[in-house]
Amino acid sequence: MNSQIRSYVPFRGPFDPCPPLPCKTYVIPPNQYLGFQPPDLPQFSLPEALRAGTLWPALFSPYEPKKC
Repeated sequence: MNSQIRSYVPFRGPFDPCPPLPCKTYVIPPNQYLGFQPPDLPQFSLPEALRAGTLWPALFSPYEPKKC
């Protein structure tokens, strides 16, 4: 599992009419872990940066769509 993905179990009250959700997940953006930009941060090549959506690998967060 990706370290940027977190999960929790939502609270379910005793009189909740909805079926319980086993687990909810959310993504913490990588920029939350990076304070000031350090000098000489590694960079993607231009074609890789266009595919990834960012120039720096430290700020890359893969998108994994939910399967319905």
